[in-house]
Amino acid sequence: MSEAPLAREALSHAPPAAVRAAVRARRWTGNTKRLALGHHQANVTIVPERHAFDFMRFCQRNPRAFPLLDVTDPGDAVPRLAAPDADLRTDIAAFCIYRDGRLTERVEDLRPHWRKDHVAFLTGCNLSLDQVLIEAAIPFPHLTRDDAFPAQYRASIACRPAGVFHGPLVVSYRPVPEHLLLRVIELTSRYPLSHGGPVHVGDPARIGIADLANVDWGQVPREEPGTVPCFWACGITAQAAALASGIPEIITHAPGHMFVTDLAVSDRTLG
Repeated sequence: MSEAPLAREALSHAPPAAVRAAVRARRWTGNTKRLALGHHQANVTIVPERHAFDFMRFCQRNPRAFPLLDVTDPGDAVPRLAAPDADLRTDIAAFCIYRDGRLTERVEDLRPHWRKDHVAFLTGCNLSLDQVLIEAAIPFPHLTRDDAFPAQYRASIACRPAGVFHGPLVVSYRPVPEHLLLRVIELTSRYPLSHGGPVHVGDPARIGIADLANVDWGQVPREEPGTVPCFWACGITAQAAALASGIPEIITHAPGHMFVTDLAVSDRTLG
């Protein structure tokens, strides 16, 4: 008999290995907000080795969207720096497979699709800062309501291309109370491995977002009176690049289903 699914509270302060074990056993299949608080969560992008150097350059040219945490060797599903006892194929709850510029499949287990030429890139995520924001009493909706999750949008800001990779910057929206705006900018800017400070503050139309109700990924946000729209670079930029570049295959985590690493958020650099 399989064990019962876990509640989010049971994993909020759990060690990262326990979260990964719960995902692997399918006892946790939801999004990863507020899980293993204080540890880096990672966006994961998997490309064939022949495209890995281009994607590495794409990350380096767009560090706000792709702060690198780890890169695997070809065919190795273990992120040796970020979580040496993990398996990327099983320790993420859901994956998106893109082929020739189209989302063709969403899967829960990557083992049948894994190849010897696959290289995985782990890049930083805003959800890594949940503990920091909770301790600072920043009332972002995804921290105060279980039913809330940040919305993401394609911005009119173009990424710097590298080889076959190009596309728009994807941004993650959070409504910031006016009296906390400078505090939030200063606080998030301390953590470049989690996208750092916002890339835009104020009118969404200035970065090509005509209507906040027209989300590209995530959940339509509620109106939040007394707040200022703020936008951070988002790792879903890799999925926008997958659609734009049209290469034969890119595999990513499904939005919101991050890989939980062993890396402490207090470690602001990996050098």
